[in-house]
Amino acid sequence: MSEKIKFGIDEIKEAVKKGYIEACLKLPEEILKKFNEALEIEKNPLSKRAFEIFLENAKLAEREKIPLCQDTGIPVVIVRFSSEIDLSGVEKAINEGIAEAVEEGYLRKSVAHPLSRKNTGTNTPAIIHYEYSQEKTFEIWIMPKGCGSENMSKLAMLAPVKGITGIKEFVINTIKEAGPNPCPPLIVGIGIGGNFERVAYLAKKALFRDPGKPNKDPDIAKLERELLCEINALGIGPLGFGGETTALFVHIEVEPCHIASLPVAVNLQCHSARAKKIKIL
Repeated sequence: MSEKIKFGIDEIKEAVKKGYIEACLKLPEEILKKFNEALEIEKNPLSKRAFEIFLENAKLAEREKIPLCQDTGIPVVIVRFSSEIDLSGVEKAINEGIAEAVEEGYLRKSVAHPLSRKNTGTNTPAIIHYEYSQEKTFEIWIMPKGCGSENMSKLAMLAPVKGITGIKEFVINTIKEAGPNPCPPLIVGIGIGGNFERVAYLAKKALFRDPGKPNKDPDIAKLERELLCEINALGIGPLGFGGETTALFVHIEVEPCHIASLPVAVNLQCHSARAKKIKIL
């Protein structure tokens, strides 16, 4: 059996620290591109102004090194690794990197005990998921997940007979009920299948997908396009001002489920859709 590859704890910590700060300061290019496209098609003056402000805010954040949003989120992390990787010490390094990022990047400390509400003071512990890959890889995906949008997310255990029609109804009703609260325009992450806890993870994982990249399955990609059209037809618009753009993208992840259930989860991401993928190997 070959010896596992071990990376230095300080190396991982520094990469996470740098990545977390960068995620809080810089929006992905695809998001900025969609803002510019939306600015062109919006007719409502308030909605047009909202997109102008989003673009101005993105420039200021990057130039002045200040967060895109005051809510620098609860850190969600996906560690993608293969069998060759030694993961000992990785979780500690991730949490230390985030804690240092909070101090050095002047990021708001937003994580607290659920009952006492005592702040941890570090934005940790991060919520860390592990994904095994058969390809030789070691990546750390980071998302500073704001909770204005997180709080509007929902999960349902539908009867299988509800099918695609029931899935669409649940998604659309979730967006309707959320209204302006999740700070649209949104990225809508949808999980379908698995079970109760797995479907929530699938919806979260969908938000990590490169913005606008369709699902590899053509049928699922078609459902993504249909839902995006139906969501934008609601007319909620940016920040609830009305208009053509309530969602920027719809991403769906699917896994097999039990014959007696149809789990569906909708995880909403606000217009300040921050994420960073760190490739270590």
